[in-house]
Amino acid sequence: MKVGVVGCGLVGSTAAFAIVLTGSAKALALVDINKDLAEAQAEDILHATPFAEALAISAGDYDILTGCHLVIMACGVAQRPGESRLELLKRNAAIFQGVIPKVLEFAPDSLLLIASNPVDILTDVVARSSGLPRGRVFGSGTVLDTARFRSLIGSCFGVAAHSVHAYVLGEHGDSEVLVWSSARVAGVPVGDFGEQIGTPLTDGMKADIDERVRRAAYRIISGKGFTNYGIGAGLAKIARVIRDDDRTVLTLSMPTDSIEGLNGMSLSLPRILGASGVLTTVRPPLSPEEDSALQRSAQVLRDTKSSMI
Repeated sequence: MKVGVVGCGLVGSTAAFAIVLTGSAKALALVDINKDLAEAQAEDILHATPFAEALAISAGDYDILTGCHLVIMACGVAQRPGESRLELLKRNAAIFQGVIPKVLEFAPDSLLLIASNPVDILTDVVARSSGLPRGRVFGSGTVLDTARFRSLIGSCFGVAAHSVHAYVLGEHGDSEVLVWSSARVAGVPVGDFGEQIGTPLTDGMKADIDERVRRAAYRIISGKGFTNYGIGAGLAKIARVIRDDDRTVLTLSMPTDSIEGLNGMSLSLPRILGASGVLTTVRPPLSPEEDSALQRSAQVLRDTKSSMI
């Protein structure tokens, strides 16, 4: 599978590097407004292939996206310290509106994976303006937030994150919803699991995990100015799922027009992802409080989009 990456800054280049390390594609095409940057990233990543997977890498203009099955859209400006994801909208929406036609000129049959922030609104803009069939445009959404949630629950109980099933839904941002009601470890509700192993899950522990998930990006950006490793690995995982047609359930963002209270905006829900894109959306059971929080999250995104576009 050939994967294109548009935007070779920290997120795009880290995703490309992670794709090489995980063998998630057989060819990579890197595009950036700064062609020297794209070429330098391609050459540097190429030098990692002897230590990982054999992979063809090219860099250039949009024409090199020809033949791409997946194009990762990581273009746009970065989030500033203290800046919310939603505040990025005006700056990045204009960039995407100029880039998408160029991508589709050379890769009209590709899947578009939106990775730039604010990811939900940019995904919505691209999905509704590109004319592509439903399921071929989707955002990374809360894939990273869900990974953070699972890893923190795992750390709390001393088990591997792979043994934890839990989701973060809604906006990839401040209004996101950590779904505790259906969180499980080894198929056991997290509260019951904690009791069984002698580590009761207290309200304080839950509040700490919530804060660490919800505020993670702000802490990381405050310390180093950007986030790249977690999302880069997440994008590589998405690419691998598409390549292998794994039908994996991931919390991806895309327009959600058929679920009452969530219609009219792109946000994250569990989605079944395969080689042709998003196949199905799952509406998980929620507590009344979680359901209200998810609807509030959708409204936050609607309000932001209507006021800023």
